[in-house]
Amino acid sequence: MKQPASAPRGKPAAKAKRKSREDLNQEARDRKREKKHSGHKSGSRANPETQSAGKGQGKKAQDPRLGSKAPVALIADGKTKPAKKPEAKPKPKAEKIRLTPEEELAKLENDERLDTLLDRLENGETLSAEDQAWLDQTLDRIDELMEKLGIALDDEVEDEQAEEDMMRLLKGN
Repeated sequence: MKQPASAPRGKPAAKAKRKSREDLNQEARDRKREKKHSGHKSGSRANPETQSAGKGQGKKAQDPRLGSKAPVALIADGKTKPAKKPEAKPKPKAEKIRLTPEEELAKLENDERLDTLLDRLENGETLSAEDQAWLDQTLDRIDELMEKLGIALDDEVEDEQAEEDMMRLLKGN
Protein backbone atom coordinates (compact mmCIF):
# COMPACT_ATOMS: atom_id res chain seq x y z
CA MET A 1 0.00 0.00 0.00
CA LYS A 2 1.09 3.45 -0.76
CA GLN A 3 1.12 6.09 1.85
CA PRO A 4 -0.54 9.41 1.09
CA ALA A 5 1.78 12.16 0.00
CA SER A 6 2.47 14.62 2.76
CA ALA A 7 2.67 18.39 2.36
CA PRO A 8 6.15 19.73 1.59
CA ARG A 9 8.08 20.63 4.67
CA GLY A 10 9.24 24.14 4.89
CA LYS A 11 7.64 27.10 6.49
CA PRO A 12 4.56 26.19 8.48
CA ALA A 13 1.32 27.45 6.93
CA ALA A 14 0.10 30.78 8.25
CA LYS A 15 -2.44 30.27 10.95
CA ALA A 16 -5.95 31.17 9.92
CA LYS A 17 -7.38 33.88 12.07
CA ARG A 18 -10.01 32.62 14.36
CA LYS A 19 -13.39 34.23 13.95
CA SER A 20 -14.95 35.89 16.94
CA ARG A 21 -18.09 34.54 18.53
CA GLU A 22 -20.11 37.45 17.07
CA ASP A 23 -18.97 36.65 13.50
CA LEU A 24 -19.79 32.96 13.92
CA ASN A 25 -23.23 33.79 15.29
CA GLN A 26 -23.93 36.17 12.41
CA GLU A 27 -22.92 33.57 9.81
CA ALA A 28 -25.15 30.99 11.48
CA ARG A 29 -28.10 33.42 11.39
CA ASP A 30 -27.50 34.10 7.68
CA ARG A 31 -27.38 30.38 6.88
CA LYS A 32 -30.57 29.78 8.84
CA ARG A 33 -32.35 32.65 7.04
CA GLU A 34 -31.38 31.27 3.60
CA LYS A 35 -32.41 27.76 4.58
CA LYS A 36 -35.72 28.94 5.94
CA HIS A 37 -36.95 30.24 2.56
CA SER A 38 -36.05 27.20 0.51
CA GLY A 39 -38.71 24.68 -0.39
CA HIS A 40 -42.40 24.73 -1.24
CA LYS A 41 -45.16 26.78 0.30
CA SER A 42 -47.06 25.28 3.18
CA GLY A 43 -49.96 23.11 2.05
CA SER A 44 -48.47 22.47 -1.37
CA ARG A 45 -48.96 18.70 -1.03
CA ALA A 46 -52.68 19.11 -0.43
CA ASN A 47 -53.21 21.69 -3.20
CA PRO A 48 -51.07 20.75 -6.19
CA GLU A 49 -52.90 23.04 -8.66
CA THR A 50 -52.09 26.15 -6.66
CA GLN A 51 -48.45 25.14 -6.75
CA SER A 52 -48.23 25.37 -10.55
CA ALA A 53 -50.29 28.58 -10.70
CA GLY A 54 -48.04 30.18 -8.12
CA LYS A 55 -45.01 29.88 -10.38
CA GLY A 56 -46.23 32.64 -12.67
CA GLN A 57 -48.05 30.56 -15.27
CA GLY A 58 -51.24 32.50 -14.69
CA LYS A 59 -54.09 30.67 -16.40
CA LYS A 60 -53.71 26.96 -16.89
CA ALA A 61 -53.57 25.80 -20.48
CA GLN A 62 -56.85 24.18 -21.44
CA ASP A 63 -56.87 20.45 -21.47
CA PRO A 64 -56.86 19.33 -25.15
CA ARG A 65 -58.85 16.24 -24.21
CA LEU A 66 -61.93 18.27 -23.37
CA GLY A 67 -64.30 18.33 -26.30
CA SER A 68 -67.00 20.61 -27.58
CA LYS A 69 -69.78 21.82 -25.32
CA ALA A 70 -72.36 21.65 -28.10
CA PRO A 71 -75.33 19.40 -27.29
CA VAL A 72 -75.34 16.01 -28.92
CA ALA A 73 -78.54 14.24 -30.08
CA LEU A 74 -79.07 11.02 -28.15
CA ILE A 75 -81.74 9.84 -30.54
CA ALA A 76 -80.81 9.41 -34.21
CA ASP A 77 -84.02 10.99 -35.55
CA GLY A 78 -84.18 13.93 -33.17
CA LYS A 79 -82.37 17.12 -33.86
CA THR A 80 -81.17 19.39 -31.15
CA LYS A 81 -81.33 23.10 -31.40
CA PRO A 82 -78.03 24.87 -30.89
CA ALA A 83 -77.77 26.37 -27.47
CA LYS A 84 -78.38 30.10 -27.53
CA LYS A 85 -76.07 32.29 -25.59
CA PRO A 86 -77.83 34.90 -23.51
CA GLU A 87 -77.48 38.20 -25.29
CA ALA A 88 -76.26 41.16 -23.32
CA LYS A 89 -78.99 43.75 -23.18
CA PRO A 90 -77.78 47.18 -24.22
CA LYS A 91 -78.15 49.66 -21.40
CA PRO A 92 -80.61 52.38 -22.21
CA LYS A 93 -78.87 55.70 -22.55
CA ALA A 94 -79.87 58.30 -20.04
CA GLU A 95 -82.04 60.70 -21.96
CA LYS A 96 -81.71 64.37 -21.20
CA ILE A 97 -84.62 65.58 -19.19
CA ARG A 98 -86.31 68.49 -20.90
CA LEU A 99 -86.76 71.36 -18.50
CA THR A 100 -89.17 74.16 -19.02
CA PRO A 101 -87.50 77.53 -19.59
CA GLU A 102 -88.60 78.67 -16.10
CA GLU A 103 -87.03 75.60 -14.45
CA GLU A 104 -83.84 75.91 -16.48
CA LEU A 105 -83.51 79.61 -15.64
CA ALA A 106 -84.07 78.88 -11.94
CA LYS A 107 -81.46 76.13 -12.09
CA LEU A 108 -78.93 78.44 -13.73
CA GLU A 109 -79.65 81.23 -11.23
CA ASN A 110 -78.91 78.88 -8.33
CA ASP A 111 -75.73 77.44 -9.86
CA GLU A 112 -72.86 77.63 -7.34
CA ARG A 113 -70.13 77.55 -9.97
CA LEU A 114 -71.67 80.51 -11.76
CA ASP A 115 -71.85 82.46 -8.49
CA THR A 116 -68.23 81.80 -7.62
CA LEU A 117 -67.01 82.74 -11.10
CA LEU A 118 -69.03 85.97 -11.05
CA ASP A 119 -67.62 86.81 -7.61
CA ARG A 120 -64.11 86.23 -8.88
CA LEU A 121 -64.77 88.50 -11.86
CA GLU A 122 -66.09 91.24 -9.56
CA ASN A 123 -62.92 91.00 -7.48
CA GLY A 124 -60.83 91.60 -10.59
CA GLU A 125 -59.38 88.10 -10.92
CA THR A 126 -58.69 86.65 -14.34
CA LEU A 127 -60.35 83.36 -15.18
CA SER A 128 -58.88 80.45 -17.05
CA ALA A 129 -59.93 80.05 -20.68
CA GLU A 130 -62.07 77.04 -19.82
CA ASP A 131 -63.89 78.86 -17.00
CA GLN A 132 -64.34 81.97 -19.12
CA ALA A 133 -65.82 79.94 -21.98
CA TRP A 134 -68.23 78.18 -19.61
CA LEU A 135 -69.25 81.49 -18.03
CA ASP A 136 -69.90 83.11 -21.43
CA GLN A 137 -71.92 80.13 -22.59
CA THR A 138 -74.00 80.10 -19.40
CA LEU A 139 -74.66 83.83 -19.51
CA ASP A 140 -75.70 83.56 -23.18
CA ARG A 141 -78.11 80.76 -22.26
CA ILE A 142 -79.58 82.91 -19.48
CA ASP A 143 -80.09 85.75 -21.96
CA GLU A 144 -81.92 83.42 -24.33
CA LEU A 145 -84.16 82.10 -21.59
CA MET A 146 -84.96 85.60 -20.37
CA GLU A 147 -85.95 86.61 -23.89
CA LYS A 148 -88.16 83.53 -24.25
CA LEU A 149 -89.88 84.29 -20.96
CA GLY A 150 -90.28 87.95 -21.76
CA ILE A 151 -88.01 89.14 -18.98
CA ALA A 152 -86.19 92.08 -20.47
CA LEU A 153 -83.59 94.42 -19.09
CA ASP A 154 -83.66 98.04 -20.21
CA ASP A 155 -82.01 98.23 -23.64
CA GLU A 156 -81.01 101.88 -23.08
CA VAL A 157 -78.69 101.03 -20.18
CA GLU A 158 -75.01 100.56 -20.94
CA ASP A 159 -73.47 97.09 -21.11
CA GLU A 160 -71.83 97.45 -17.71
CA GLN A 161 -75.15 98.31 -16.10
CA ALA A 162 -76.76 95.33 -17.83
CA GLU A 163 -74.11 92.98 -16.44
CA GLU A 164 -74.59 94.32 -12.93
CA ASP A 165 -78.37 93.91 -13.20
CA MET A 166 -77.91 90.37 -14.48
CA MET A 167 -75.60 89.58 -11.58
CA ARG A 168 -78.18 90.94 -9.13
CA LEU A 169 -80.88 88.87 -10.79
CA LEU A 170 -78.74 85.74 -10.68
CA LYS A 171 -77.79 86.22 -7.05
CA GLY A 172 -81.38 86.87 -6.11
CA ASN A 173 -80.68 90.23 -4.42
